[in-house]
Formats: sequence, structure tokens, C-alpha cells
Amino acid sequence: MVDVLLHHIQLELQHGHSLQDLLLKACTNLAFYIWTHELLPLDILLLALIDRDDDPHALRIVMSLLDRQELQQRVKLYCMNRGPPEHWIYSGVFKRVELQKALGNHLSWKDRYPTFFDDIAARLLPVIPLIVYRLIENDAKDSAERVLALYSQFLAYHPFRFTFVRDILAYFYGHLPVKLIVRILNGLDINKIPFSESFPSHVNSSNSAMCPPPDYFATLLLGLVNNVIPPLHNNSKSGSVSDALNNSMRAPPNKTPATSQSGQTNVSDGQKAFYQIQDPGTYTQLVLETAVIELLSLPVSASQIVSSLVQIVINIQPTLIQSSNGLHGAPNGVGQGSVLPTSPSGGSTDSLGTSRSTASVSGINASNFVSRSGYTCQQLSCLLIQACGLLLAQLPSDFHVQLYIEASRIIKETWWLTDGKRSLGELDSAVGYALLDPTWAAQDNTSTAIGNIVALLHSFFSNLPQEWLEGTHLIIKHLRPVTSVAMLRIAFRIMSPLLPKLANAHTLFSKTLSLILSMMVDVFGKNTQPPTPVEPLEIADLIDFFHHIIHYEGQGGPVQANSKPRPEVLSLCGRAAESLRPDIQHLLFHLKPDTNSSIYAATHPKLVQNAS
Repeated sequence: MVDVLLHHIQLELQHGHSLQDLLLKACTNLAFYIWTHELLPLDILLLALIDRDDDPHALRIVMSLLDRQELQQRVKLYCMNRGPPEHWIYSGVFKRVELQKALGNHLSWKDRYPTFFDDIAARLLPVIPLIVYRLIENDAKDSAERVLALYSQFLAYHPFRFTFVRDILAYFYGHLPVKLIVRILNGLDINKIPFSESFPSHVNSSNSAMCPPPDYFATLLLGLVNNVIPPLHNNSKSGSVSDALNNSMRAPPNKTPATSQSGQTNVSDGQKAFYQIQDPGTYTQLVLETAVIELLSLPVSASQIVSSLVQIVINIQPTLIQSSNGLHGAPNGVGQGSVLPTSPSGGSTDSLGTSRSTASVSGINASNFVSRSGYTCQQLSCLLIQACGLLLAQLPSDFHVQLYIEASRIIKETWWLTDGKRSLGELDSAVGYALLDPTWAAQDNTSTAIGNIVALLHSFFSNLPQEWLEGTHLIIKHLRPVTSVAMLRIAFRIMSPLLPKLANAHTLFSKTLSLILSMMVDVFGKNTQPPTPVEPLEIADLIDFFHHIIHYEGQGGPVQANSKPRPEVLSLCGRAAESLRPDIQHLLFHLKPDTNSSIYAATHPKLVQNAS
């Protein structure tokens, strides 16, 4: 019917009729069949019209139908009969409208009683967000804003309005004007959403080029630490059992029990009745999704947001330690003047080198961060990195690309990687300390920019869905060319934890393994002349990793005594090995499909069968 109607309008236009008259006539006739004769279901008709957005008149008909007084009256009547959207808060029995009056003759069959969308107006609740999507896609942003304003009270009854706001901001990120973003945010119950105190001023800022200060982003991360990240037990080497128990049961000051920490919140949320678990379902999820909505609503670019978050991460330890020293003296016996070790072997000169005299992040008021979290500064620094990775993983791919670009830039600009005068021993020492577990590095005050970046990437990767992991290859493309063993180890440290996660995704596993092997060829290829000779034994641990991971993938999990690598993976490794130096090829001797030279191939049933 919709196709015939739109085609008829096109024909009438060719005969010289006025478009305005044709649209008015069409809407009047449709309204007659919708409201008077009740022959057309409004929700299905609107869906059919927005599906024909290839016709320039379809969306205009939709807007005209939404503006009709008949629909406005039904929506107003629905809101009056339903009462407040949060009906579960109020006692009393809900008085249901007679089904035939609510749905009309064409929908109120006697043997069917829909439980939720039992009103012709309520059936529009899932349709209106789709109309808004389609209007924005067709660059009718003013019309989309008008629909949201007209139905703002009605959309409060949408069961997933929080998800609608988050999804529309994420899907159209970078294409929404500030005015429309504010209108979309007004669809939420602002008083019940834990937005940051300064968030409204940043959204409504007239200077769209000015990024919020670092303190704003640090406060967002601290909120995730207190309400989303699971509580951390104190497992420090010098801490007692009683200290660990006291710390794990921490209660940050100035926090209500409902919002103090994720552990307590989960308990209270789990005891809610099913009809009270709205969207989002838990306070933990609400805090995380609110932070996502805040970042998506800021009138600044994704690169500015990611850069601010990354700068907080790479300098978080000195920032917290300096603020802690100023308040409580030196923790763990470290003097106020030292902040972090300054020797190359300590691995911290990349933070305190000649190019940057101050390691802390300017613009962050960290004096009360530690007390507000209930953690030590060393523990808090690790949790903030974890929170940052979790937050970035919830954002659209635009932010992921910027993270890869920013992370590779920081790694490549590290002075001890760019200084050609450094000896191989100094580089190995620096890389070893830089890639330490950030938990131990924080406890020993030996954290580095690269160590924090790698920890951030690992936290980010662990929270990404598998279908988005292929984009992680972009960071290696930005790190290339890999010309030194030091950079090769950093790249390995970044990418290698992904491979066990991809054990059940063979295609993506093979792509990632091929990328890592190609980096080996960059450094140890037949035609490569490294500035400093490297002995094969110096990368024996990397070779061991290859042997282990192909068995892990072949097993689909932890390696067993009878684990066998896949033949196609052996072929992949064999092709890459042909491009390596002979002394490196020898270490990969068994990672080939040749049954005469490889013990793995000789004991693989499929390869033996093919050879015979």
C-alpha cells in the first residue's frame, strides 16, 4: 500500500499537482482509515513509511501523521491513564483500560491480551526511536529534534530509553549537533542519572574546541573504580591479613550504601524484584553507561578525549604519589624528592627525562583521590588504568582507532628507543622494567609510560567483544617499521595476550599470528641488517611462545600432553620461517608441515595421512 501511495504521488506531481496538496490529502485519508475506520495499524504503517526513505516524500508523511491531533490526544490519554512511568514505586492496583478502547477494533482480538503494548499509543514506543534514527540518517536533524520534543513525556514510558540514548549517541557519534544532543539527553530522568557535576557546563559550552580539564576525566575514572571495578584485596608483600581484610571491606567516605562500591551495589541490586530491574539493570551498569554517555556527548573530538585519558594513565603514579607525599609524607620510604626512580635500570627515566621535567598531570586535583577511593596510591593507580581500559572498550570504533594511534605515538617517542647511542644491554634493561606487571611496578614505584600504556591496552582488549578484536592490528601498523629487538618485545607484549583469547576464532587467530611473524621477519629477515648483532638465544622466550601458542590454539584451550597444532597454522609458520635468517629458522625447525623434518608434523594424523 505504501509503495502504491508514494508512486501515485510521483505520478500526480508529473501532472502538475501541488506537492503540498497531495501530501495533505494523503495524510487526511490515512488518518481517516487509522482513527475513524480503524483499518490501518498506525505503528505498522509508520514502519513501512520509514522503510521507504528512498522516496523524498515518505518521511514528510510520517512527520504529518505524528503531528496529527488525533494521535496527540491518544498519547495524552495514555499518559493520564498509565500514571507515572515508574509504576512499581506506587502502591495500589493498576486499573487497566478496556482493551477494545485501548487498541481499537482491528487489534483487540478477544483471545489475545498483550501484556505491555496494550494500547495503540503504547505500540508506538518502540517505533518512535526508529523514526528518529531514520530522520537523522536522512539529515533531517531539525525534524528529529521536533519529534523528541513533541514526545518527550511519552518516551519516558519507553522500557529502554537509557539504551536508546546511549545507542543513538554512539551510532551517530560525530554527526550530531550540540542542540540535538542536549535534546536527546533530556529524554533521560536527569535527576536520577549520576552525571558528573561539571558535565552540563561542558555539554553546553560555547567553545567546542576546548576539551574538559584532566580533572574531569580523572573524576570519571575514579567513579568507575568506586562503583564498577570489583573491590581489590590488599595482596602487597608487606601487608598483613588484617590489613587485607580491612582494605577489601573499605567504605569510602561521603558515599551512601547504594553507591559506595560495586560489591555492595551488586548485593542490593540482586535483591530487587524483577519489575524493578529497569534499564540499565544495576547501579554498576548505570555508572558505567553514564560515563559512556558523558564522553559521547562532549562537543570535542574523539582524539582529544582519548589523548586526555591516555595522559592520565601514563602519568597516574607520579600524580598520585606526589599528592600523597604532600599530604601524608613519603609512602613506602620513598623520599618526596624522588617520586620515581631516575636510573635507566629503574625504567622510569622515560617519565622523568630531559624532555619532561614534571611527571604529574597538570590540571588534576589529586589531593583527595586516594582518600575518596579507600585504596593506597599504588593500588589506585592500577585500578584507574583498568577502569580506563573498560571505559574505552564501551565506546565506538572512532575512539579505538585514536587509542591505537596515541599509544603507538607514545611508545615510538620514548627516548631510550629513539636514542641510537644506547647499548643493547641498556635497552634490554629498560624494556624489561618497562614491561613489568603494572601492579608490581606500582608497588615498587618503577612504573613507566610504556608499562602503563601496555597495561591500558590489555585492559582494553580484555573488555572488547571478539568481533572488534581485528581492529587491534592497527596499533602494530602504526608501530612499524619494527627494527629492534626492544620494539619487537614491546609489540609481542601488546599482541601476544590476544592469541589465547582467539583460540576459538581460527581466522582471526591466523591473521594475528601472521602479523606477529611478519614483525619477526622485519627484525630477523634474511635481507635485514640490524645495527647491532643479535644472537638467537636472546629471543628464545619469543620462540618458546610460538611453540606454545600453536598448541594452545590446536587444543582450543590449555595445552595437554596430546595437543596437536592445526596443519594450516604449521603451514603459516613454515612460510614465515622461510624469510628468516638461517640461525632463527633453526629455532622454528618443527613449526613446519614437513613430516620429514618436523616432529609436530610427523606425529599429526592428518599430515601423516596426506604424506603417505
